[in-house]
Amino acid sequence: MPAKNGKQFVDRINLAKPSVWFRGEQIDGRLSDHSAFRGLMSTQAQLYDMQIHPDYKERMTYASPTTGDPVGLSFLQPKTKEDLKKRRQMMMLWGEKHHGLLGRSPDYMNTGLMAFYAAADLLGEKEPQFADNMRKYYEFCRENDISLSHAFIQPHASRYDELLEDGSIQSCAARIVEENEDGIIVDGAFLLATQGVTTDEILVYPPASAFIPEEDNPRTFAFAVPTNLPGIRWICRESLVAGDSVFDYPLSSRFEEMDTLVLFENVLVPWDRVFILGNDRLSIRLFSESGFHVHCAHQVLCRYIAKTEFTLGVILYMAETLDRSSLPATIDKVSEVIVHLETLKSLLLASEAGATLDRFGSMLPDRRPLWTANVIFPKVYPRMMEMIQILGSSGVIMIPSEHDFASRIKPDLDKYLRGSEVSATAKTALFRLAWDLSSSSFGGRQTLYERFFFGDTSVVTNRLYHSYSDLGAYIDKVKAFLGEKEE
Repeated sequence: MPAKNGKQFVDRINLAKPSVWFRGEQIDGRLSDHSAFRGLMSTQAQLYDMQIHPDYKERMTYASPTTGDPVGLSFLQPKTKEDLKKRRQMMMLWGEKHHGLLGRSPDYMNTGLMAFYAAADLLGEKEPQFADNMRKYYEFCRENDISLSHAFIQPHASRYDELLEDGSIQSCAARIVEENEDGIIVDGAFLLATQGVTTDEILVYPPASAFIPEEDNPRTFAFAVPTNLPGIRWICRESLVAGDSVFDYPLSSRFEEMDTLVLFENVLVPWDRVFILGNDRLSIRLFSESGFHVHCAHQVLCRYIAKTEFTLGVILYMAETLDRSSLPATIDKVSEVIVHLETLKSLLLASEAGATLDRFGSMLPDRRPLWTANVIFPKVYPRMMEMIQILGSSGVIMIPSEHDFASRIKPDLDKYLRGSEVSATAKTALFRLAWDLSSSSFGGRQTLYERFFFGDTSVVTNRLYHSYSDLGAYIDKVKAFLGEKEE
């Protein structure tokens, strides 16, 4: 099946019926009917509908090299700078639709999977079959428009082995417990599997040890399986959907992405879904040499821009309703956000301008502007949320509900809560949006998510630092200025 529409997305998730646990109970029935998932699934369905809409189809799909059918453009392996531009324009369309609030919109993993596919030859250095598996899996996902989640990390408890009284060692680390003619048996748990239960499949790829690499490590593997495979259980965190009312909860009702602990209890992973088995060095190389993080960062930067534009709009509209647009303090805040926005947009274009072909034939964006954006955004995003709180002050707190405006107290609200040339209903809707974005549990999760999206501060700064292989050249400039000669 080529690029799917929203109904096909929803139907496919409902028919899968994975084992999902929420608030201590296993969910029965359709996920699209459940309060924790229906808003997100409706939003995702709208994204997929764009692929087949006449106004967007040409910008969101391309002809499959296998069948000629239209497939999602986020699966495209870019081979020219023009390809990068097309992919970016497509990702921006989706980003603008969800306002950058979906960290795991489908294009994120589609892009990452493409990077692994392009570098599949690496997997064939030890096991040719694994390279074939990756190529076939990418084609399967592209041709069937598979929605894909991923799990790359494990719970904290997995880091420690416990010595039992009988002298044996008990470990919580995920591992391969058996290999047989049908595949590998995997046991363990993974985080955070964002949107895991509302996708078709999950790619599991825990990082290998870089300290003492092994050739046959039962804790090193990479594979992809359907979300409803026997033995897989999904344990959801508390839902941040406060209610279905779009007026009361404009963001959480539509963009709340569920995070999960996914348990593999002696799950049989078929051989044709295995990509890496036991080889630490190969596991490390695929991540570093495929350009996975670079291609994904290109998508992420598109999302950063959409989110910053949306935040700027919220701040501007708040200032207008409060009649503070011309105040120097407001102008300072707005200008600060504009600086962030223009910086991110420039970094995106710089990454494409500096793109070069890698050894796998992919046009790889310049990683340095992308790593710079990854350092900047987690720092400026909390600052922008603070601006909303400071600008709105008590107005962000005094936010009556939709029911209040439908009751006998509406005339009082209309009188006392109106804004500058804005009705009380419109002003309250805006300030409920400001609350949901900056101060609600949904907003808090968004801020925390952005802080650690591509790793903690030390990870992203180290990534940027080591992308500059010629730092010595800058020292040489200073030495030359000071009149020193090279020895």
